Amino acid sequence: MKSRKKSIKKRKGPKLLLPFIFILLCVAGLFYYYSSDKSIRSASIRVKKSAFLSMVPDGFESIGIDISHHQGSIDWDRLFEVARFDTLISFVYCKATEGADHIDSRYSQFRKELNKRGIPNGSYHFFSATSDPILQADHFLKNWEQKEMDLPPVVDVEVEFSDDSLMMRNIAAWLNRVEEKSGMRPIIYTSLHFFETKFTNKFKDHKFWIAAYSRKPECIEDARIIHWQFSEDGVLPGIDEPVDLNVSKIRFL
Repeated sequence: MKSRKKSIKKRKGPKLLLPFIFILLCVAGLFYYYSSDKSIRSASIRVKKSAFLSMVPDGFESIGIDISHHQGSIDWDRLFEVARFDTLISFVYCKATEGADHIDSRYSQFRKELNKRGIPNGSYHFFSATSDPILQADHFLKNWEQKEMDLPPVVDVEVEFSDDSLMMRNIAAWLNRVEEKSGMRPIIYTSLHFFETKFTNKFKDHKFWIAAYSRKPECIEDARIIHWQFSEDGVLPGIDEPVDLNVSKIRFL
């Protein structure tokens, strides 16, 4: 863009006065924030949280994220910094395993950091259509290292099988094995499309976690659906890569 010269009439007065006043005001503001009563700042935090949660759809109580090695290295202090997102993120799920032999490279580190901070968290297994379901279940159980505070385990079903009947048998085998060994009934994570075309009349005694990004699913009122992944492009401090955002019908904190 080309610049245009203008004739500016000089005005009398000290030119440095306004910048000096601005600096003084900034310093005074910082001093007030750090010296003011913590209870006042806490009230401000709660207001921010209330305003944020007002955007959560009716019927849902909390918001959470799910993470894997795709998120890379996470700055946990920034993510859960006071007055920022620690008041918003109520739960976190971490990818643990995939198939019968793969372990997520960030799993142990993520779990350690979350448990250290007392953040409700759980683990999920990415289900393979080509591996034996019992071997997959045992692989997950071996690497899960179940804790008393753990959220129910999750099986992530995104891959198409050669036929639906085989798919349902294999998923049932994984679910039953994990529940038998852990004492916790797993949750099924899947896409809205899979839920509507494959799971509507299946696994009625299990809870579901649905991924749908373009709209609020009509089936969301189904009592079996407890989590809704509404975005895969979340941007949060401390995480350089996009992260999945979820709402839950459960109040975790």
